[in-house]
Amino acid sequence: MSNLTFKGIGILGGTFDPIHFGHTEPAKVVANYLSLNKILFIPTNIPPHKTTPNSSAKQRVDMVTLACKNEDGFYCDQRELERTGNSYTVDTLKSIKQNYPKHSLFFIIGFDSLLTFTRWHKHQEILSLCHLVVNSRPNYQFSQLNKDTKDLLTKHQVNDLTTLNTQAHGGIIFVPKHTGYNISSTQIRSKLTNNQACQHLVNRDVLSFINKNQLYR
Repeated sequence: MSNLTFKGIGILGGTFDPIHFGHTEPAKVVANYLSLNKILFIPTNIPPHKTTPNSSAKQRVDMVTLACKNEDGFYCDQRELERTGNSYTVDTLKSIKQNYPKHSLFFIIGFDSLLTFTRWHKHQEILSLCHLVVNSRPNYQFSQLNKDTKDLLTKHQVNDLTTLNTQAHGGIIFVPKHTGYNISSTQIRSKLTNNQACQHLVNRDVLSFINKNQLYR
């Protein structure tokens, strides 16, 4: 299938340690809301301030691949793990833009990430490469936004898809449907360590992979 059949491309980055329904279910909502035929799940390098994961980069890629396997339009993209040095979102977006020069990019984040977005490396340049799509998260609300973020929204927030479709990039849109899943990878790792059930939180094939490889034990 030609890449030109895709109107826009969704991008979801994360450590995915492990990937779970809190990642994939909101991505389905976004894909449906924006009529996206392709969403790239991009496992990130573990930042220096985070604890070294129990799963290797290859295992995280394998889990993301399994989670995407039976979902139309979901793909695992390994470009951040193949790059040496610091991996910044702006560099990843530039790389994707080279692959898909005629497509609008929709970078998907949770409301919690929006709180710190103005402190991201070259955040204004990020908005020159993509639209920002913000999913709701439990226990996060607009009253928590700082002045810089409120100013950013004043400049960039788009409230309807018609307006968004007239822009190649630079819009920030909030998904109106509920996308907040109160699930975290930390919570799942803890449950697995304590031999608690996780089949309602994690894709069946991913859970089989975790058990087979004795991850998070």
